[in-house]
Amino acid sequence: MKKPIGWACWTCWACCVFLAAPLALAQDPAQADAHPALTAPAPAKGAAKDVAKAGKKAETKKSETQKAQAQKKQPSEKQAAQQARVRECNAEAGEKKGEARKKFMSACVKEKQKAQQQRLTACGKEANDRKMKGDERKAFMKECLAIKKN
Repeated sequence: MKKPIGWACWTCWACCVFLAAPLALAQDPAQADAHPALTAPAPAKGAAKDVAKAGKKAETKKSETQKAQAQKKQPSEKQAAQQARVRECNAEAGEKKGEARKKFMSACVKEKQKAQQQRLTACGKEANDRKMKGDERKAFMKECLAIKKN
C-alpha cells in the first residue's frame, strides 16, 4: 500500500477529485485566458440551438418556481383564521409577560377556536333544518358565520 504524501492519499481517486475541485473553481477569469488548458473547447455545430432551448427551459422553470413560491406565501383559510385569532388574543394580552402571557394566549386562542366551532355547528344545523345544499348552503354558511362573528 502506498503511503500518503502530505495530507492527501494517492490510493483514492476521490481525494484527487476533491482536492482539484477548489483549485478549478478558484481560477481568476483574467488568468484563464492566458492558460489554454483552462479554457473550454469550442462548441459543436447546433450547440447554440441546444443552449438556447436549455435557456428557455430554465426561464420557464424559474417562472413556474416563482409562481409556486408566491402561492406558497399565501396562507390557507385555516392558517389565516388561526393567525387572526392569535392577533386578537395578542391585542388582548396587553402588557403581560413571561409565563402569564403564554398561559393567557393559550387559553384565549382555545376559547376563540371553541367559539368559532360553536358558530359553525349552529349555522350548519340551521342550514340542515332549511334543507339547503350546494351553492345555496355555501352562501348561507358564509353569511351566517359572518353575522354570528360580529
